[in-house]
Amino acid sequence: MPTTLLLVRHGETDWNRERRWQGHTDRVLNETGRMQARTLAAELAEERLAAVYSSDLVRARETAEILATPHGLAVRLDSRLREVDVGEWSGLTNAEIEQRFPDGFDRRLGGGVGWERGETYDEMGSRVVAAIHEIAAAHPDETVAVVTHGGAMRAVWLACGGSPGDRPVVGNCAVERIAAGNGSIRRID
Repeated sequence: MPTTLLLVRHGETDWNRERRWQGHTDRVLNETGRMQARTLAAELAEERLAAVYSSDLVRARETAEILATPHGLAVRLDSRLREVDVGEWSGLTNAEIEQRFPDGFDRRLGGGVGWERGETYDEMGSRVVAAIHEIAAAHPDETVAVVTHGGAMRAVWLACGGSPGDRPVVGNCAVERIAAGNGSIRRID
């Protein structure tokens, strides 16, 4: 039987509310994000979690700590679960990016990576999926919560066979159930 992974996007930050690109910038949850995490913790209180893993960025770590508390579990940090590194776009809104980096903004609208520093979505996806497989291998036949970021969740969705054009928008504290084991990964409906 495969490992069940509960992929969780972190709670809201002020930059989420302001629609700023966060990338690797370490932003704390705002009060709404903390409330979202507490609500999710209550919803998942009956899950039999064997472990809670998290991106090492504070917004994910703080969400994971809130989720882990009712289960008496320590949070295990893994930097491979971070959001995509958006380089010079970090902290900017789309309007600011369009004004400062018009060529990059056009590349992004065309489906490419707009920033010149940072990493590609493929690079981010490779490290995230590798972490997911390693976590699953460490917890066969168990249920594990993994707190990460919207881009990382979309990367896992693609690894499960999703189409790039149909990538979902992932809300704060959204949960996606994934089955992983023996080198395979799939969504659980």
